[in-house]
Amino acid sequence: MPSRPPWETSERDTFRVRFDEDAQAYDRSRPVAPSYVFDELLELAALHRGSAIVEVGPGTGQATRPLAERGLRILALEVGPHLAARARQNLAPFPDVEVVTTSYEAWDPGSARFGAVFACNSFHWVDPAVRFHKSATALRPGGHLIVLATPWVIPDDADRFWWDVQDDYVAVGGERIDPATKHPDRIEDLGPAERASELFEEPTIRRYRFDVAFTAEDYAVNLSTQSGIKEFPPDARAELISRIRRRVLARGGTVTAHLLAVLKVARLRNSATLAASR
Repeated sequence: MPSRPPWETSERDTFRVRFDEDAQAYDRSRPVAPSYVFDELLELAALHRGSAIVEVGPGTGQATRPLAERGLRILALEVGPHLAARARQNLAPFPDVEVVTTSYEAWDPGSARFGAVFACNSFHWVDPAVRFHKSATALRPGGHLIVLATPWVIPDDADRFWWDVQDDYVAVGGERIDPATKHPDRIEDLGPAERASELFEEPTIRRYRFDVAFTAEDYAVNLSTQSGIKEFPPDARAELISRIRRRVLARGGTVTAHLLAVLKVARLRNSATLAASR
């Protein structure tokens, strides 16, 4: 397996569209950050009922729904046609949500300006040359860039399962990764890159751990949607998922995953609107 994640290589464009192959599995198995994270998000970004935002890569709308339930008007840009179609079905009860099938890079905001640009587990897939500049262009003065990520982590109280399962990765030709490298304290964010853009004020960052219990079958489905798993050849991928499913069944049929919601909210600099439009 490559040592770098695919969004940091020339394969970024290839791998990010592969999520579209699994729209149903993605919709079924991807965890959503707790409700209080979305409450905090609105407060930090000074958003309220009726505020207009653009969402980057909504997938099937897991994080879109909590925002729509809070009364936001949302333009959601999804590059995968199957994911976008499922998102439209899921979000049909919310007339103030529009899902457009396009990439963030290809989208032209025209004269529209938004109170926030929001991305959940998607911003790292956007071309680095576009991420911050386009976001600044799309924001009204005083608007915010909101990046929410929910990486899987291995805290101090994690089950031994996360060490034992490394044997399954090695058995199919993968690398053994020390779970300790996934400790919550070692999880980084895009703050340094955002600061380097000089388009946003110092971000406010909040971190919240939350746990999700999976059955063996649901965890197998979730694995099938993960970008790291998709890097394996098809036969090795199927064998790996089968091995891990059996491992979960052997330990009672459930496994608890630990996630870290990393919420970063940054206000557009007063001088950035003019600079971004050049």
